[in-house]
Amino acid sequence: MSEDATAKARTTVDAVYRSESRRVLATLIRLLGDFELAEEALHDAFAAALEQWPREGLPASPRAWLISTGRFKAVDKLRRAARFDSLDERAEQLEALVDEGTLQPVDEEAVKDDRLRLIFTCCHPALSPDAQVALTLREVCGLTTEEIASAFLTGASTLAQRIVRAKAKIREARIPYEVPSQPELPERLEVVLRVIYLVFNEGYSASSGDSLMRADLSGEAIRLGRLLRQLLPQPEVNGLLALMLLQESRRPARTTPAGEVVVLEDQDRSLWNREQIMEGLALVKEGLGSGRIGAYTLQAAIAAVHARTHSITATDWAEIVRLYEWLERLQPSPVIELNRAVAVAMRDGPAAGLALVDAILGRGELAEYHLAHAARADLCRRLGRTVESRASYQQALALAKQEPERRFLKRRLAELSE
Repeated sequence: MSEDATAKARTTVDAVYRSESRRVLATLIRLLGDFELAEEALHDAFAAALEQWPREGLPASPRAWLISTGRFKAVDKLRRAARFDSLDERAEQLEALVDEGTLQPVDEEAVKDDRLRLIFTCCHPALSPDAQVALTLREVCGLTTEEIASAFLTGASTLAQRIVRAKAKIREARIPYEVPSQPELPERLEVVLRVIYLVFNEGYSASSGDSLMRADLSGEAIRLGRLLRQLLPQPEVNGLLALMLLQESRRPARTTPAGEVVVLEDQDRSLWNREQIMEGLALVKEGLGSGRIGAYTLQAAIAAVHARTHSITATDWAEIVRLYEWLERLQPSPVIELNRAVAVAMRDGPAAGLALVDAILGRGELAEYHLAHAARADLCRRLGRTVESRASYQQALALAKQEPERRFLKRRLAELSE
């Protein structure tokens, strides 16, 4: 095969890997019943694709081809292992996998919900909350261990061990790969919503790296939110989906074509996605009218206030402050308190907001949170307190890990010098 053909084949396989690998993995985990075996099968299937697709052409359904190839690769691997040790636990797996029903063609309808099944498996109550989130972000969404560790503010090695232990727990406890029954769903819902929200946040504002956003992750979180709403149309499911849609609607305006940050007050709101806004507003209205209002619904209501107005100055900041106060009573958090302080600054002036931000930072709760220092820097800048503003921007810059945000903070510092 020529070098050009090899390069073209690799480009095609890479594109399919980006778009399909997590779906293929979820189905392989269901079919094989083992995380490690499924991951090996996934890589074996893509290696086979790299070898065969240049000769045979792209299959009609790359996903189905990869699932079938991975499944048979796993069966072959288990057969080889069983020859050497008939008592090995993999011999038992092999017996199950070669069952007549298991080797039927891929069921496309079953494949559609495999990632939702996998989320509920990863969020099983037998696992600790941190393990549930870490495992789901790794296995369902494909975040690297380093990316998840950054989101958890913990070491990569610690996070990796947490994931390994979670997989072992699922295997040893024989946790089923299935969506829970209707009576079990509500108690399992909170963690699932948290996981989807964290996935969306990593896509909406990446914790580190060269890009502000990862549209693949935010888009996947919205897809999972829609699936969950079909499965369990409860108010907080609607609230989370509304929140994600309203936040995602701003994505086209949040950066310049060169990838530089554009803050909310400078965004061209004509670029906001009106279809997502209208869908999100309808869900917020439905959630607020349900009488069962939770944290996601309140956050969506705050996003809705922004979505309904044409400029930063026309925004109903009093309503936003009221909603943040409600949210803070329901779910106390220094980050929510910080957001309320920023809203107070917009309603009552920067001095009022600065007093609240200083109180939060004075308690030390957000000392390592770069956005808290950036908020303080901006309020000092608005008040003409240049020395303090510069110091806070420098502190924010020292803590920020995301390159577009770092460039934005450097620009603010340069503007202060000018």
